[in-house]
This record gives sequence, structure tokens and C-alpha cells, in this order.
Amino acid sequence: MIDIAANEKTTAADAGHGISFSEAFRVWLRVALLSFGGPAGQIAMMHRILVDEKNWISESRFLHALNYCMLLPGPEAQQLATYTGWLLHRTAGGIMAGGLFILPGIIAIMGLSYVYAAFGHVGVVEALFFGLKAAVLAIVIQAVVRVGSRALRNRVMIALAGVAFIAIFFFNVPFPLIVIAAGVIGYLGARRGWPEFAALPHGGKNAAVADSLAAGEQLPDHVRPSVPRALIVAAVWLPLWLVPVGALLIAFGEANVFSQIALFFSKMAMVTFGGAYAVLAYVAQQAVNHYHWLSPREMLDGLGMAETTPGPLIMVLQFVGFMAAYRDPGTLSPMLAGTLGGLLATWVTFTPCFLWIFVGAPFIETLRGNKALAGALGAITAAVVGVILNLSIWFALHTVFQETSPVRSLGLSFDRPVLSSVDFPALALALAAAVAVFRFDMGMLTVLAGSCVAGVSLRLAGLI
Repeated sequence: MIDIAANEKTTAADAGHGISFSEAFRVWLRVALLSFGGPAGQIAMMHRILVDEKNWISESRFLHALNYCMLLPGPEAQQLATYTGWLLHRTAGGIMAGGLFILPGIIAIMGLSYVYAAFGHVGVVEALFFGLKAAVLAIVIQAVVRVGSRALRNRVMIALAGVAFIAIFFFNVPFPLIVIAAGVIGYLGARRGWPEFAALPHGGKNAAVADSLAAGEQLPDHVRPSVPRALIVAAVWLPLWLVPVGALLIAFGEANVFSQIALFFSKMAMVTFGGAYAVLAYVAQQAVNHYHWLSPREMLDGLGMAETTPGPLIMVLQFVGFMAAYRDPGTLSPMLAGTLGGLLATWVTFTPCFLWIFVGAPFIETLRGNKALAGALGAITAAVVGVILNLSIWFALHTVFQETSPVRSLGLSFDRPVLSSVDFPALALALAAAVAVFRFDMGMLTVLAGSCVAGVSLRLAGLI
């Protein structure tokens, strides 16, 4: 049994003692194949396997690792896997755990992207995705309620969420600016000691145990902060991330679709605080409205793919990259261009995740208990509720209504629904999915499967 937090004399070798690399590989592959259900379900599944079943890491250390990953940009579940693998087997363990976590999703989304590009307009396929859209809308609304119930604990946090929603929905304010502004407000409020920005324990009944650990406790050697080691790690991972981006810009220029994919998703990797749904709001805003890589309905279809496959929810970004390059292949065949575009989006999205863990986690370790930083995170989470609400309304407009009308005046920039264009079958399916989620508490995969069956049934009946 390994309890990293409890044994003050644990070293890096001791942490991995008794766990062979091959055994770890099998467990991380199992984690990857079971990683359905978004970050909440993935984190719960990892806790069950790593803490309760395998006893590879203590409860307190697991919760601390989760808190570190919540402070970083990127998908927290994948970073938690990377962190834990790194803690047990150093860098090789982190690469194995984090890489395996996304591998099934890469394969599944790529396969579905091929099917979508080749057969997306075939009746049965269209009906399947018609059903998926309705279920995805209900699931995103559920995310608003779930995150809001935790984050909006006072009037100040509610106000932050409201301002964030108004800014992004009505004025098209970029998501990174909203994150930065909320973080500054939370940081300053916590520094001043305002109770509205006080941190709440994270992690349930055992969070108090985790928070009681001293910041200076003995850690494995490779987890202790070291500036020289951090510089060496950065010298490896920064080029892995940025050299392909620079090479594309030099070879093809900024107007090329591959250069745009590399730049956009690299920028996104640095500002993706607040979870997958907040990220998707930013991607939808840019990929659909700015770059015109795909339509709102196709964005919904991609999210439906990510919801039904293992891996991080933001694997939908691979679908976005695929469709962007598929439609602007240049001299390549559309399928080859799409494949390269999807893999490029995945590379520049997830490579920074390994960089943040391998370079930043030891230093973030020293910041736990920092009230100002916790206040900033709390304010960002509150603002993210408004961003996710924007995403749910955006999805609803393009699921339930067949047409929207742009409003562009007096600084406003949003789409309003054309009421006469209501898609009644889509509305009925969305309401049914919402009842299944909220009234009967059905699981996500059950709702998604049921919605797909309903979509095909409506098609066979000639109603869509």
C-alpha cells in the first residue's frame, strides 16, 4: 500500500516501489477506456480505482492533486491522471497516464469525424445527430445548474455570473478577458479579506483532512520545486508545443487553415480555465462566428460525439480541427487534410497540459492554502457559470430554432431567434431529454442513447 501523504520519508523510488510499469500501464488503460461522463464522472472513477481499489495514492494527496489541476488551464481530469502518473513513475509515468487518458478519445473522435464527413447527410446519420443535439442541450443546462449550485454561494458570485453572461452573450466579449477580469476581482477581494471571496473546502467530507496538511511537508524528491529542473523540462516541452506552430506560420503564413488551427488552439490552451463547457463556449464563439470553420449545428454534433466517447469532453476540439481542414484542404485530399487538422488541434491543445504539470505542479504545491489565489479561482468559477449559461442558450437557439436574426447595434452583438422558425420535433426531444435528466435523474449515456433512438424513430415516421 502506498500512502504518499502519510509517509514523510517517502522518496520517488519508494513511491513507485511495488508497482511495475506494466501494471501501471494496464490500470491507466483501464482508466482511459472507462473515462466517460465528463470531468466529474472521470475524477470519481479515478478516485475509485486509484484510491479505494489500488491504494496507490492517499485520499489527501488525491484531493491536493485535484486542487492543483483546478488551478491550471486545461482539462483537469486529464491533468489529474498526468499528475498522479508522474507522482508514481516520474515523467515517463505522467506521459503514459496522460497520453493513455486521451488516446481512446482521439481514435473514437477521428473515426466519427470520417463517418460524419462522408455520410453526415445520409438520412439515418442525420437522424442520429438530430437526437444527439436534443440530449446535449439538456446535459449542458444540467452543467449550468450543477456548477452554479456550488459556485454561486452569495450575491457577489451571482452578480459575477450575471455580468459574465451579459458580456459574452450580448457584447461578444472574448472569454479570456472575462476569465482575467474575474480572477483579478477575486484575487483583490480575497486579499482585502471580503468574506464573499473566502475559499470553500473542495473534495467533500475529506477535504478538511487535505487542507490540514502543512505546506512544508516532506515530498518525493521529484515533486519538490527546483528552478534548474523546471528550466530543463520547459526547454523540452515548449519546443514540442511551439516549434510546429512556428514552422507552419513560416511555411504557410497566418492565412493558412493549419496555421490558424495551430495558433487558435495554442491560445486556447493558455486560457482554458473553468472546465470543458466554458472552453466550448469560447471555441463555439470563435470557430463558428469568427473563423466559420463549421456551423452551430455541426458544433452541437461534435459535442454529441465527445459526450458519447471516452476521454476529455474537449476532445470535440479534434472534430473542429478536422472539419476546418476538411473544408479547406488546399492541395491535399479533404480526408487527409481533415486528419492532419484534427491531430494538429489535439497536439497543440494537450501538449501544454504536460508542460503545466511537469513544470508547474511542484511550484503550485507551495501555493496551497493561499487565500488570494483561492479567491481568484472562486471568482473565475462564478464567471464560468455565466459563460456556460451563454453556451446553453446558444445551443438552444440553434437546436430549437431553424433561423436566427443577428442584432448588431449600439454595441450589442448577438443572435435572436426567429420565432416562426421553431423546430417542434427538436423542441419536443429537448424537453423530453430535460425531463429525463432533471426529473428522473437518468444517466448521461442513457439519455444520449434514448435521444438517438427517438431521432431515428422520428425519421422513420417521416416527422423530420
